[in-house]
Amino acid sequence: MRFRSLTALVGALLLAAAAYTVRAESKPATVKGYVIDSACTFTKNLKKPISPECAQACAKAGSPLVILADNGSIYWPTTDAMPATSQNDKLLPFAGKRVVASGKEYERGGSKALLIEKIEAEK
Repeated sequence: MRFRSLTALVGALLLAAAAYTVRAESKPATVKGYVIDSACTFTKNLKKPISPECAQACAKAGSPLVILADNGSIYWPTTDAMPATSQNDKLLPFAGKRVVASGKEYERGGSKALLIEKIEAEK
């Protein structure tokens, strides 16, 4: 009898552990800045894109687009879907342009990510 109780307890604990998922902390954020390809942001230290055509060409060649905020922070667009998908399609219409993007901000190890809920060209 004692063995069955212990087995049931262990089973319940394992089930609870499997059901428990750790979610990263997020906070609402609105980011203003340029949509630019990540390679130019890091390797060329650009403060803004050379042109929309250049940013679009880099994105189409596979470079991830990011948002370079006015304060210098780089926001990686992200998704909470699994499997994760590229966010370039969402940003491509804005490549090389200024935007206002809002959504959930995540930060880890000095990197910032934005789960974009709304994005539009800055007016």
